Amino acid sequence: MKIHLKNGRVIDPASGMDAIQDIYLAAGHIQAVGSVPADFHANQVIDAAGLVVCPGLVDLSLRLREPGLEHIAGLESEMRAAAAGGVTSLACPPDTHPPLDEPGLVEMLKFRARTMPGPRVYPVGALTRNLKGERLTEMAELHEAGCIAFSQADAPLVDTQVLLRAMEYAATFGFSVWLRPQDPHLAKNGVAHDGVVAARLGLHPIPVPAETVALSTILLLVRETGARVHLCRLSSRAGVEMVRQAKKDGLPVTCDVNIHHVHLSEMDVADFDPNCHLVPPLRSQRDRDALRQALEEGVIDAICSDHAPVDEDAKELPFQEAEPGATGVELLLPLTLKWANEAGLPLARALAYITHRPAAIMGVDAGVIAAGRPADLCVFDPDAAWLVTPANLASLGKNSPYLGLEMIGRVAYTIIDGHIDFKRRVT
Repeated sequence: MKIHLKNGRVIDPASGMDAIQDIYLAAGHIQAVGSVPADFHANQVIDAAGLVVCPGLVDLSLRLREPGLEHIAGLESEMRAAAAGGVTSLACPPDTHPPLDEPGLVEMLKFRARTMPGPRVYPVGALTRNLKGERLTEMAELHEAGCIAFSQADAPLVDTQVLLRAMEYAATFGFSVWLRPQDPHLAKNGVAHDGVVAARLGLHPIPVPAETVALSTILLLVRETGARVHLCRLSSRAGVEMVRQAKKDGLPVTCDVNIHHVHLSEMDVADFDPNCHLVPPLRSQRDRDALRQALEEGVIDAICSDHAPVDEDAKELPFQEAEPGATGVELLLPLTLKWANEAGLPLARALAYITHRPAAIMGVDAGVIAAGRPADLCVFDPDAAWLVTPANLASLGKNSPYLGLEMIGRVAYTIIDGHIDFKRRVT
């Protein structure tokens, strides 16, 4: 398939390109940007006038719910949702059922993903057997099976010696360890930020030290082992400052933030909306503002959707009992655009946080528009207004804090490996 994308505003954050350009795709790669290559005859021409053409989005945390949790969602629906959100490459956490702790499970997931349309799937392997935090997995074998990194997802790892051994092992082989900093003892039974809202509503709190105590341990072990660590889902001002200092000290750490935490705070929990029950919890407005500032300064390296479809019955419970998590992959782009607009950032700079920067963390060839690179593109209308409703979400998870709200910016085409995997129907 040869595709000619014409008249679009091409934005490549990695190179700083932002201009009206034509792009020529063939054999799964970008053949040229600007001038038509010799002997190029398009099978399809897409007029992208008025649209933005950027690298396909790269999501650092997108739960596909397979294997084992197909009653909640599955590969087919969630990869379709990802494509509808402009995502062309994704990392899926290991907290499936069973967890991704065996090479056979990883190979099965990758095979299943290859047999259907949708993004490129990069599994993150379990750091410990069955995510119990007791025995290390065979990381080398999991890496050979296709795992790009190793993580506990949201499962606690209480034994610090096990974490030390994991990081030593990972450092020996050059593997990346992805950790969400939260002390399980300080966070025990908690569901909301330890602040005025939780106190008023009578919700069990999770204090900021639950994040910073865990961060302190992780960063000390990074100094000891030299392991390359990615810190997942920072949520607090204090946590940001610790990472800022760690980077100044030259530690090999990166970090991300959930797009929901860029916009929401503990105040959004005030009406007991279970869709705002997230992990980590939505913190104070001061914390949220610190996260936004850290993004603008580049202290936080990437934004992710932390897409977590949840069964409707599991959300239709009192806040404290509801399963945490929110669907987010189809909102990653418009919410990033909303943040950029509010912060007064150039579009190219904002898109970097969901394209080439997360691709660099994953260590994959994605997030760049240039001749010879994979033909993975997101084409979107930056001015399109749409309403977040269950019917407008392709994901089987309808658990969004933004239900009933208007979004600006919507994907028109998602091109993966030179094929149109998603095209929005004009209504």
